[in-house]
Amino acid sequence: MTIKAHALIIPLLISLPLGGCFTTSYTHGHVVNSDMLNQVQVGSSKEQVELVLGSPSTTSSLNGDAYYYISQVTETTAFMAPDIVEQRVVAVYFDEEGYVRDIANYGLQDGKIVDLITRKTRTGGTDYGFLSQILKGATNPSLGL
Repeated sequence: MTIKAHALIIPLLISLPLGGCFTTSYTHGHVVNSDMLNQVQVGSSKEQVELVLGSPSTTSSLNGDAYYYISQVTETTAFMAPDIVEQRVVAVYFDEEGYVRDIANYGLQDGKIVDLITRKTRTGGTDYGFLSQILKGATNPSLGL
């Protein structure tokens, strides 16, 4: 009986760590498939676009109105950082009357990588806190802080 138990437990214990190595895929945002996109034609109204594609992820009113439908697919393997597999932005541009004048479909290859740095640049002056200002003013009243 112990040999059968060991024959069952040992492969189970060996395969247990491999369970975390599977890749999982996550979809974020508003997915617009090709069937939906084919229903939106140049000349359609904003209401028709919203009926077919839904509410946009974001809008813009710069150089005419535009609706943007943004989606992203990422894959994560075990404890590794997620990798962006697919990124898509469908832009629907409207004219002054509110009708579709152009439709653009941007993919991952069309985007630019932006490196955000959260460091702050120090200014030329000294940044005193509330308590520091009180103590500096008490020791040297001519500072005028």
